Amino acid sequence: MRTISVIGGSQPDDDTLIVAEELGSEIGKRRIVLVCGGVGGIMEAACKGAKTAGGLTVGIIPQDDKPTANPYVDIVIPTGLGFARNFLVAKTGDAVVAIDGSAGTLSEMAIAWFSDKPIVAIPTTGGWAQRLAGTRIDSRREDVVYSATTPKEAVDYIFKVLGWE
Repeated sequence: MRTISVIGGSQPDDDTLIVAEELGSEIGKRRIVLVCGGVGGIMEAACKGAKTAGGLTVGIIPQDDKPTANPYVDIVIPTGLGFARNFLVAKTGDAVVAIDGSAGTLSEMAIAWFSDKPIVAIPTTGGWAQRLAGTRIDSRREDVVYSATTPKEAVDYIFKVLGWE
């Protein structure tokens, strides 16, 4: 089963939420499982987009209680791990797409990098996605965080680099 982890801020602006919902829709209509942190902000908007497109969503939430997940999560994985659950979110996806984001998003991008997963950022959304798009995370490797201008381009890139086409 193919998976894409969507990571990003919990308090984005309205324009950024639209981008996240479009990304979720793009993932859902391609029948890829969307994985995220399962709560609000980017995570909820992406899940909403995926559900609207008929997709399946997995939320790896930081709390112990399933009801704290956003209403668009199909499979809730309560961890009780707080921010440590970021490790699971980053490791679960075959690739990671960052929208906006603060320190939690940065940690997920680093974990994805250590795990040799393709990382895509949509820089127009701000945050760590903007700061790291098109750059190398670490000088030990030459690969860069792919900078996508649209959600479709982000998913197209993942399909190409992972040979899903």
